[in-house]
Amino acid sequence: MSTQTDTPKVILTIAGSDSSAGAGIQADLKTIAANGGYACSVITAVTAQNTRGVIESYPLPPDLVKAQIEAIFSDFNVAAVKIGMLGTAAIVKAVIAALKKHHARNIVCDPVMLSTSGKTLLEQEGVALCRKELFPICTLITPNLPEFAALTGLEMPLTDSMLTASRETLGSRWLLVKGGHTETADYVSDWLVGESNEISQFNAQRIETRNSHGTGCTLSSAIATNLAKGIPMPEAVRLAKTYLTTCLAAGAHWQLGDGHGPMNHFPVSVYDL
Repeated sequence: MSTQTDTPKVILTIAGSDSSAGAGIQADLKTIAANGGYACSVITAVTAQNTRGVIESYPLPPDLVKAQIEAIFSDFNVAAVKIGMLGTAAIVKAVIAALKKHHARNIVCDPVMLSTSGKTLLEQEGVALCRKELFPICTLITPNLPEFAALTGLEMPLTDSMLTASRETLGSRWLLVKGGHTETADYVSDWLVGESNEISQFNAQRIETRNSHGTGCTLSSAIATNLAKGIPMPEAVRLAKTYLTTCLAAGAHWQLGDGHGPMNHFPVSVYDL
């Protein structure tokens, strides 16, 4: 019989829909479930995409995005929020207002601005709003190196002083800079900066695979799920990195689509339990 103690934590993902199901809302739902959370979702945009790239993107009306958020917070005890693709400045405004109204906690924002194929996914006015109003209410933001460069103007190699100054400028409590775009052959390094300017470096084995679609969505959703469980930030990031590496390795040889395919979000089959 179900009890209060085995009820899963609720994680709300606010993101776009990926028709190929490798990233976006679909990847978030799989990740949260695989890490033991209960996922609720708010869709901000519908995209037509496959493993080759984003073909079309259609943002939803801001009032509909707001209504989805209201529906969830009015009925669920949301323990963490993951934010991905927002698409327009109007949607950014709606999300900020709703999260402030409901005093949302454990907000993890993956600042989705560009697709892997280079398609712009958030207009400049929206980026400016994120910097001014969204990031300061976030527990963590998780830019990859191109996004970090777009937000700060800084590129590799990154010094400790550059990282700490960037966290203060962007305004979030924690900053995770993802180094997957570096040229290192054997490993991937990410850098976590906290409010006290402490810096942690996380190294993970680089998995040779073309099936890397949705890595940012997956990592940020896993971190949000861990935070919802009360796990401290450095350990939440470490566990999420381990999960991501496992997913990449488990799906490394899949043959789904002709481009950057999805990873295996469920590396342990229910049939193996």
